[in-house]
Amino acid sequence: MSAATVPYRRPPLAPYAAAVTGVGLVTAAGTGADAVWHGVTERLAPAAGPRPELAGLPCDFFYSVTDCDPGEILGVAAQRLMDRFSQLAVIAAREAVADAGLDPSVWDSGRVGVVIGSAHGGLPFYDEQQAALTARGPRRVSPKLAPLSVVNGAASSVSLDLGVHGPSQAVSTACSSGTVAIGTAHQMLRSGACDIVIAGGAESTCTRLLIASACSLKAVSTRRDDPAAACRPFDTHRDGFVVGEGAGLLVLEHPDHARARGATVRAHVNGYGATSDALSAVAPDPEGLGIERALRAALADAGLSPDDVGHVNAHGTSTLSNDLIETTMLRRVLGESPLVTSTKAMTGHTLGAAGGIETALTVLALQHQRVPPTVNLDAPDPEIPIDVVAKEARSAAFDCAVKTSLGFGGHNAALVLTRA
Repeated sequence: MSAATVPYRRPPLAPYAAAVTGVGLVTAAGTGADAVWHGVTERLAPAAGPRPELAGLPCDFFYSVTDCDPGEILGVAAQRLMDRFSQLAVIAAREAVADAGLDPSVWDSGRVGVVIGSAHGGLPFYDEQQAALTARGPRRVSPKLAPLSVVNGAASSVSLDLGVHGPSQAVSTACSSGTVAIGTAHQMLRSGACDIVIAGGAESTCTRLLIASACSLKAVSTRRDDPAAACRPFDTHRDGFVVGEGAGLLVLEHPDHARARGATVRAHVNGYGATSDALSAVAPDPEGLGIERALRAALADAGLSPDDVGHVNAHGTSTLSNDLIETTMLRRVLGESPLVTSTKAMTGHTLGAAGGIETALTVLALQHQRVPPTVNLDAPDPEIPIDVVAKEARSAAFDCAVKTSLGFGGHNAALVLTRA
């Protein structure tokens, strides 16, 4: 075999731990990191219920953010310049920055970056303008359609709101977008491009068109008699997820920068891996080989072994195939020791925001040494071969946790985090 045909393998980089110094959360389980953590761990019912715009669909309910008013927080004038997913991102970013003890008026804004993932961007405003075009003609279409509906709207809005002059990027890899955004931030800090990066995901997609499509795909639950209990990851009777809205953002810092300013570190992001199944537009690899490669790459990037992992916040969508494929992979790579949970039963599946929200919850799990429960798990699927934390939160001692994400199109991503 000639040298030209030998597969190239990049030499591993030295392990690098980005410091997580701030957390911002806006979800159907609450607004603010403390409120969301309380809601998720104490099994408070998410804000779920029928929506008039979904009337007549097999799934006519949605997990909504109900306890914050973007107009009141941002001001009506600013609110009108953003689609709802961007509004939620700005609210979460402000909380994360305040939690980190940072003052945007004095930071070196050229050394601050923003990376926010979203699967769909400003879908509600896009649909609204499509309706205006159909009903009233082209003169009634808003000139704000492009800036409000594009996927980079959240990253742009956060950068504008906080005065960030470093790299500002959007990531769109379907339901792995938020996780990929945090992994990208980790790489930016490691490369020296930034000292601080605000990263995560944001999404708000309660539109008739999107939910109708999800119904046709048979991806969403039709448990209309009890919407709050409809999402049930790992349960024998699971019949799909419930779409939710929200934002989850972290402030990540170069450890030297965090140390120099005396920041309180909540946790560290140590490793990142991403792969593509290159198999199907919607279905994951049936053997879970793509997400396995991503997880193994993240562990190698962190310089850690499978035996180090004590907790996994799984993608856990409450769909028949995804839950089984993912958990079989987790057992294959990590064994039966890690405590596994899916928090989507409390937040809904927030699509591109899911990785950001769930990584934030993983940070809080490491900090509190407590694993949130997988609620609605009444009849555990006997074919799922892992230790799922069901019904009640479980206290445990663990120093390393993993977040896994999968997305339509075969996008896989994994993060490895450690206790501060």
